Amino acid sequence: MAEQILKTPIEYLKGVGTQRADILKKDLGIFTYEDLLQHYPFRYIDRTRFYKINELHPELPSVQILGRIVTKDVIGERQAKRLVASFKDETGSIELVWFQSIRWMDKVVQPGSVYMIFGKPSVFNGRISITHPEIELYQPKAENRGNLSLQPVYSSTEKLKQFSLDSRGLQRIQANLIDQVIRQIEETLPDHILKEHHLMSRQKALFNIHFPDNTELLRSAERRLKFDELFFIQLKLLRTKLLRTHKFKGSVFANVGASFNTFYTRKLPFDLTNAQKRVIKEIRQDTQKGIQMNRLLQGDVGSGKTVVALMMMLLAIDNGFQACIMAPTEILAQQHFISIKSLLGDDFVHVEILTGSTPKKSRKTLHENLENGHLKILVGTHALIEDAVKFQNLGLVVIDEQHRFGVEQRAKLWRKNVVPPHVLVMTATPIPRTLAMTVYGDLDVSVIDELPAGRKPIKTVHMYHSQRLRMFGFMKEEIEKGRQVYIVYPLIKESEKLDLLYLEAGIEAISNEFPPPLFNISIVHGKLTAKEKSSEMERFVKKQTQIMVATTVIEVGVNVPNASVMIIENAERFGLSQLHQLRGRVGRGAEQSFCILMSGNKLSSDAKIRLDTMVRTNDGFEIAEIDLQLRGPGNIEGTQQSGVLDLKLADLAQDQQILIEARKAVIKILEDDPELKDEHNTILRKYFEKRSGGISWDKIS
Repeated sequence: MAEQILKTPIEYLKGVGTQRADILKKDLGIFTYEDLLQHYPFRYIDRTRFYKINELHPELPSVQILGRIVTKDVIGERQAKRLVASFKDETGSIELVWFQSIRWMDKVVQPGSVYMIFGKPSVFNGRISITHPEIELYQPKAENRGNLSLQPVYSSTEKLKQFSLDSRGLQRIQANLIDQVIRQIEETLPDHILKEHHLMSRQKALFNIHFPDNTELLRSAERRLKFDELFFIQLKLLRTKLLRTHKFKGSVFANVGASFNTFYTRKLPFDLTNAQKRVIKEIRQDTQKGIQMNRLLQGDVGSGKTVVALMMMLLAIDNGFQACIMAPTEILAQQHFISIKSLLGDDFVHVEILTGSTPKKSRKTLHENLENGHLKILVGTHALIEDAVKFQNLGLVVIDEQHRFGVEQRAKLWRKNVVPPHVLVMTATPIPRTLAMTVYGDLDVSVIDELPAGRKPIKTVHMYHSQRLRMFGFMKEEIEKGRQVYIVYPLIKESEKLDLLYLEAGIEAISNEFPPPLFNISIVHGKLTAKEKSSEMERFVKKQTQIMVATTVIEVGVNVPNASVMIIENAERFGLSQLHQLRGRVGRGAEQSFCILMSGNKLSSDAKIRLDTMVRTNDGFEIAEIDLQLRGPGNIEGTQQSGVLDLKLADLAQDQQILIEARKAVIKILEDDPELKDEHNTILRKYFEKRSGGISWDKIS
C-alpha cells in the first residue's frame, strides 16, 4: 500500500541514514517519507538564464552566474571572521563572501573550478559582491534532475548543511524518494472533482512540484496541492459542524422573561445598534432549535459585544439555566465582572468572579451557590474549568478571546452539563474572511459591524522620536481638559539587542516631564502581581492618575471612557492587529480621542505599510486583511492553537479563490451525500478516515 510506504521512517531512504535522519527530524520535522515529500521547494531557480558579471547591479533580484573561483581566503577574527573568494567570468570579477559555515564552505570552494553561483548582488566598498551565495559545481553534461531548467530550492539550516543537506543535498534525496514512491501515490479526490475543477492527478502534481519541466506544469501542480489542503480542511470542519447539529442536542431557550425584559427596558443605559439587535436575533434563533449553538461573535473594539453576551446570559437565566464567561487573563475577567455588575446593579442577578486570586474561603461559598443554583452568572479565568467548579444547570458558555485557550480547556466547560451548553465565542480581533472559513469554519459567524451612536472615530497620527516635545505638549493639553493618557512600551527592561525605548527609562522621562504632585502616573506591566496590577488600574479608573505607562498587558480588558490619548512607543515593532487592539483602549467616551504612533526614522517597508494603514483607517476588518497579507496565517494569533491549519503550500492571503472553490465543492458534496456513502465519494471517505486516525464518520471527530 502506497500510504504505508509513505509512513516509512526517513532513515531508510537511500542517501539518508541514521545521522542525517536525526538532524532532519530535529531541524525540519521530517520523520517519514511523507514528511519529506511534503517539504516543498520555496522557490525555483530558472537555469535557462545566466547573467554576465558586467551586467550585475544591486537593484537586480537574485541572479545566476557561471564562472571560475580564482582565489579564496579566510580573513578577520571571531565575529568579523569571513571567507572571501574572488570569482570571475570573461566580463569581469566579483567577491563572494560567507560569514557562516566558514569551515565547511572552505572545503567546498576550490580555486580553479567552474561553479554556478546564485545570489543577490550588492555593493560593498564600491564593488559588486554576493553574500552567502548558493554554489554548485558546474557539470554541463550531467543529466540528473539537478540541472532542470526550473531547479527547486529547499529550505535548509546551518546544521543540515554540515551534513551536505543544503538545498542541493535535499534535492538529491528528494529525487531518490520520488523514484521510489511516485508510481504508488494514490489519488485522494474523486474523478468528478478532478474534472469539474480542472485538476491534475495527485501523482503528477507531487512529481511536478519537486521537478517541474516548465512553469505551466509547476503552476498546475501548485494549484492541485493547494486545493487538496484547503479541501480537506473544509471537509473536516463542515463535517464536524454537520455532525454537531445531528448529534448534540441543545437546551431550548423558549422564554424571553423578566430578567431579559427588565434589563432591556429599564437598565440598559443606551440604545442598541442595529448590528447588536441583528446578532441578538441570530443567537435567539440558534437557542430555539434544540441543537447546541456554536457561534463566533466578531466585533471591533468598542462595538458592544459584552452587552450582547450579557443579554444572552439573561435569556439563559429566564429559561432556568446558569451562564458563565471565561476570559484569558485576570485583568480581562475583572473588567468583564465590573462591566456586568455596573450594568445589572447589585440586587438584580447574582454575579460572582472566580480567578486564581480568589481566596479559599470565598471559593467555598461560591462553589456552594453555584451548585445550588443561587449563583446565576459566573465570570472567570481558567479557574472555571477546575473539577471543583460544578454548576447546577449550565446553559450558556461565553468564551472571550478564545484563541488564547487550548481545545481541551474549552471542552472541559462544555462537559459541565448533561446537555452541552450553548457556546458563544467572542473576539475583538477582526478575522479575515479566509481565516474565518478555516480556523473557525465549523462555527456560525455573527459580526457587529457598527459602533455605538455618539462614538467619534479615533484620530491617528504617526510621529517620529524627534517630535517628542510636540507629543508631550499635546499630552499636557489633553490632561488640562481633564482627560487621561496611555503610553505603551514594547519592553520592560532595556535590551542590548533591540534599540527600543523601554518602560523603565520611559517612566523616568515621563516623570521628569510630568512631575508630581502636579501629575500622577500609574505603572502596569506583566511582572507585577495580579493585586498590584489591579491596584494601579484602579487608581487610573478613579482618575487618581492622569497617565498610565504600561506594556501590552493593557491590550485587552481596560475600559476607561475618560482616557482620550493612546501613545504607542516604537510602534514599528508591533503587528497591525496589536496596534489596532491598543488603539481600541481609547475612543470609548463621547469626546474626541487620539492615537499617536511614535517610531524611529528608519522603517522597513512592512513597518511603513502598517503605520500608514493605521493612520488611514479605523476599519478593523480592512486592517485584518492587510495584516494577513503582511504576516501570513501562520503568525496570526489563534491559528496554532486551533489545530486546524497545517498548510504546507496554500497561503490564505494569496489563495482565497482556491479556498472558496474548495469550500463550495465540499458543501455540494455534503448536501448530496452527508455520510459519503455514494460510490463515487468512497475515495474521500477512506482518505479522511485514514487521516482522522480511524475515526468513524458516525463519531465526533
